[in-house]
Amino acid sequence: MTRRVGLFVEDFGHEAFIKALVERIARQYGIGVEIKPYSVRGGHGRALAELKEYVRDLERGRVNLPDLLIVARDANCKGYLERKQEIDRVTDKFKDLTICAIPDPHIQRWLLLDSAAFKAVLGKGCAAPDQKCNRDRYKELLLRSMRNAGISPPLGGMEYAEDIVNVMDLQRMERIDDSLGKLLKELHNKLKEWSPPKGVRMIRFKKPL
Repeated sequence: MTRRVGLFVEDFGHEAFIKALVERIARQYGIGVEIKPYSVRGGHGRALAELKEYVRDLERGRVNLPDLLIVARDANCKGYLERKQEIDRVTDKFKDLTICAIPDPHIQRWLLLDSAAFKAVLGKGCAAPDQKCNRDRYKELLLRSMRNAGISPPLGGMEYAEDIVNVMDLQRMERIDDSLGKLLKELHNKLKEWSPPKGVRMIRFKKPL
């Protein structure tokens, strides 16, 4: 059975990283996932407004209800808890199927957490990132690390997210970064619920001709 995952994100960076993460963990549990991204442009206020509109569409049946809804927002200088509370208020009617993905402070920082994975993909490791809320700090750090590895990424480096996520030491990431650790724990818990019992072999039926 393929599970449907709605991915409501602020930008391409969230989509690339979180999609790769969900697909990797789903493979671990032997689960097929179909991920449908909803990407927002226009900053914080626009993101909340579009999330509210999307939730209204779910309530009215205008959009198919997914098995899981992941809402991704950068914490920025607001912090993890305040961002989560904002999302929770909007998605309250669907809280049982909603997971928050809140990079603290920015998604680019998550790509810099595992220097070994960075090196495996790009040929050279990166320095461990600090944790400050400067808006462009991690975009610049990621770009600088890419250039140090001899890469000039046209999309700022996030186009390498899938490759880096697929070789990350996720157990270690869960321990060393609180915001990524929370997402990993919730994804594991949800996908574990979906995984078939031990000893049960999944049967795939052929589509009728």
